Amino acid sequence: MIDHVHDLASVREATERLLTAAAKLDDAAVAAPSRLPGWTRGHVLAHLSRNADALVNVLQGRPMYVSAEARDTDIERDAPRPLAAQLHDVSESAARFQAEGEVPADWDRTVELRNGVTDRAVRVPFRRLVEVELHHVDLGIGYELEDLPQEFTEREIEFLADRFSGNPTVPPTRLLAGGREWRTGGEEGTEVTVSGPAADLLGWLAGRRDGSALEVRGGTLPALPPL
Repeated sequence: MIDHVHDLASVREATERLLTAAAKLDDAAVAAPSRLPGWTRGHVLAHLSRNADALVNVLQGRPMYVSAEARDTDIERDAPRPLAAQLHDVSESAARFQAEGEVPADWDRTVELRNGVTDRAVRVPFRRLVEVELHHVDLGIGYELEDLPQEFTEREIEFLADRFSGNPTVPPTRLLAGGREWRTGGEEGTEVTVSGPAADLLGWLAGRRDGSALEVRGGTLPALPPL
């Protein structure tokens, strides 16, 4: 069972880790490239701030973003800011999200995210945790996939396996890491087994690593659709 209170606490802890690490940067480092193609570290930090506010919108029953164009415009507008402004925005927007998470609500209700995607409200805190943890890695400031909490890594592997489950462009795939097993992909074709360290498996599923460190049996490493 998903526990949104537990996940909100994890979001708070992950945000504090990110802010502590990012505070060691300077303005030049914020303007430098991140690990995400075409984005500086400032883009990543701006996205984290606007994502927090967008998820408040979701929890309050409003559209997550006014439009895809508005989302991109806001990130581009905020990306060039100096470090102090970025950190303040990440902190303040995170506080708004935490405050909304403490409002008594029906956490079993259905909410709408981007592109018509729906989910239960109780899963929104974990979705925010994914944003904070993976984008901390994307900053390229010493926090790696191997540093992610084990609980988070295993839950995110499960989340992504579920996301690709039933997708006919992905062959039936068995995923193995750390004594755990997941299945994903469609139902047609020969099953492929992909195994290796949990960090590498997560990195491949999340588009952060190419999968070259994984062992593949029964075929070739499946090509995954973009997230």
